[in-house]
Amino acid sequence: MQRYCVAFAAALPLSLLFTFVVREISRRRGWVAKPRADRWHKRPTALLGGTAIFGAFAISWALGRTDDVHDFGLIVACSSCLFLLGLVDDFVQLSPITKLIGQIAVAVLFTTFGLRLHWLPLTLLDQAVTVVWLVGITNAVNLLDNMDGLAGGVSAIAAAYLTVYCDVAGQQGAATLAAALTGSLLGFLVFNFNPASIFMGDCGSLFLGFTLAALALVRNQPQLQPTILSSVSMPVLLLFVPILDTSLVAINRALHERRISQGGRDHSSHRLIALGLSERGAVFTLWVVGAASGGLALSVPDMSRAVAVLVIPLFALALIFFFVFVGQVTVYQPKERRRGERRAALVPVLANLSKRAHIFEVSSDLVVIALSYYAAYLLRFDGQIEYPYYDRCISTLPIVVVIQLSVFVAAGVYRRVWRYISTHDVTTLFTTVTVGWAISTGYVALIMPKGEYSRTAFVIYGVLVFSGVVGTRYSLRLLRDWLKKTHPPAGAKRVIIYGAGDAGELLLREIQNNRGLNLFPVGFIDDDPRKQGSVIHGVRVLGPLETLYVSSAEPSFQEVVVSIQQLGHDRIQLLDQLCASRGLSRRSLHFVLK
Repeated sequence: MQRYCVAFAAALPLSLLFTFVVREISRRRGWVAKPRADRWHKRPTALLGGTAIFGAFAISWALGRTDDVHDFGLIVACSSCLFLLGLVDDFVQLSPITKLIGQIAVAVLFTTFGLRLHWLPLTLLDQAVTVVWLVGITNAVNLLDNMDGLAGGVSAIAAAYLTVYCDVAGQQGAATLAAALTGSLLGFLVFNFNPASIFMGDCGSLFLGFTLAALALVRNQPQLQPTILSSVSMPVLLLFVPILDTSLVAINRALHERRISQGGRDHSSHRLIALGLSERGAVFTLWVVGAASGGLALSVPDMSRAVAVLVIPLFALALIFFFVFVGQVTVYQPKERRRGERRAALVPVLANLSKRAHIFEVSSDLVVIALSYYAAYLLRFDGQIEYPYYDRCISTLPIVVVIQLSVFVAAGVYRRVWRYISTHDVTTLFTTVTVGWAISTGYVALIMPKGEYSRTAFVIYGVLVFSGVVGTRYSLRLLRDWLKKTHPPAGAKRVIIYGAGDAGELLLREIQNNRGLNLFPVGFIDDDPRKQGSVIHGVRVLGPLETLYVSSAEPSFQEVVVSIQQLGHDRIQLLDQLCASRGLSRRSLHFVLK
């Protein structure tokens, strides 16, 4: 532990000093990133922050390193090559294919003499998969470097977890590397967090990506006897944010016939801002996701296999839902979408591939049904499914899934749109789940020997599967509604709706669902005293029209939108006087059928 502290304590001040010096030199020499249409920053910003990260990392690792430098010295050597490759690219703009060849060459060298994933029994195939892993994560971190503090923060979180991850595995050399990297990144983040005064550049992002990808392999080595579950899940969970973000970007750009290497504001961070979060809020959200994913990765070895098989897919499903929700945001301008307009946007592909085959809904339900059935047995037997119930659970799982999905299809569940789920839809789901549960229970009772299936587990399964299918359908809507109510679009006009009746509720829904209106409702006014203090879809009824004269304590607003079709002449005059005295604009809702 002393070595880790030395490495971290040396890296942090060195990184602060080096980043400050590099920033000043870059400004004087004109080594700056200028604003571009496909980039996020709005002012010239110093480059080459990766040199400060690398310098602090190398020196602090040398101070705290151990004697077991065979594999871990190779990590430093290969990551140094990626640093130099990125540094050259920062100055002369290498072509994407040149950078890719360089990354592959270093990855092949590393896997030949160093660590591998050990996912496959054949050495050559496992080496090829490891090369894909190293190159993929390297580019994923490079793509993640699209907003102030994002790549640096996510990498710092991963590096901190890797320090513990490697230490628990007894690999002190790797843990020292990770501790040095953590300190170097935290020092850099002081200057890189929003508003950033320096960027890391490719020399930083390529170095970071390769180093993190290589360190994630440490616990996969045969001498540490990892389980198959941990050897696959732990590296992926530690770096889940860059993996999912890159997948989101790659799919979207492929669908719109854009090159993966082409810049753009189509990352998860940009989409979160489009949904109403601030830049810091978007970055912090992805930091939290990275921290949760890394925490789960560290806890996997301490879980029983039975529990891990349930928890990891549940967490992955939750994150996939989150990124599907983020993927709903339109990020390309009409002229950019022209070539791909015959293809669906990301979420229609995932959540509504066609009107006849809702692939995302079916896949989601399949996972929910399977996990609910397995979780029911797990809960019934307190986390350890006894023999012969485990074998019976696994053998009947496909039958239960097929029966329940067949009932959903027959009942027309997949003809309903998730974002508009209603009480009627919940009633339908309850009926179909009950029918599927009854058929499944009866079938298993017939084919299983008496006493070799659990009736209690089936009762728990019924509750879980209903909660799961309803919860997944409501999750996207609830997250969307929460963002609409708490994070208005940038520059949106704040409005008061006059009339809290059916027309007002309809108007509120249109404003909340149609972001093109660029309006944000802050409250209702209504002359019916019984409605005062009521809340409609999260928006409060402030009181009668006269309330606006003394509404200094109420939310500020710039416009009044009248939803009442037959508003009295005296009320219109009073409203006009109020708007004139406070400099407000007024509009009225009209329904026109042609």
